[in-house]
Amino acid sequence: MDALIVDDHELIRDALKGLLGGVSDIETIFEAATASEAARMLARHADIGLVLLDLSLPDQAGTTLLHSMRADRPEVSVVVLSASEDKDDMTSALKAGAAGFIPKSASNDVMKGALKLVFAGGVYVPPEILSAPPSPAQPSASPLAFTRIGLTERQAAVLQQMMHGKSNKEICRALDIAEPTVKNHVTAILRALGASNRTEAVVAASALMASVER
Repeated sequence: MDALIVDDHELIRDALKGLLGGVSDIETIFEAATASEAARMLARHADIGLVLLDLSLPDQAGTTLLHSMRADRPEVSVVVLSASEDKDDMTSALKAGAAGFIPKSASNDVMKGALKLVFAGGVYVPPEILSAPPSPAQPSASPLAFTRIGLTERQAAVLQQMMHGKSNKEICRALDIAEPTVKNHVTAILRALGASNRTEAVVAASALMASVER
């Protein structure tokens, strides 16, 4: 698989090339400084399976490019790496189909872990951006919120793991349940949240938690 790094800062592209080299067996890493260059690269190279995308590009908003890539090359995993830590930016990227949102302030270890999760078929969402920390008086709003939509206690636990970007296999290990059981729970969660995929489920669950906390 080939990868494409889309960022207008050369130093950041160089750093990300080094990061990718230590995460997966990427054969070729292409670079683009603008959205138009990225579009040309994607048109020329069918083996590109991963795009690391900055939201701030000189010729076009990164979210606009993300929408185009999801429409034209839906098989490509797009991970947003942004200086923004704004929840609205993150939510917009996920709703547009990003496989992850990694703040540029994240450590190398966090970035590597997030990319490994994406390679395994998961979705990475920073927990500290996704939801507010629980208060001592209210350990977590999620059980109440998730019960309201008909989830069982076990399904709520699976959803919480999903919101931390865990893959099915990681959820199996964390909750000590079989993978087919996890898959059944995920199906029920998607149905309860009216979501068609895990990303939509995570975004919907975040909104639900926020409404309860308010």
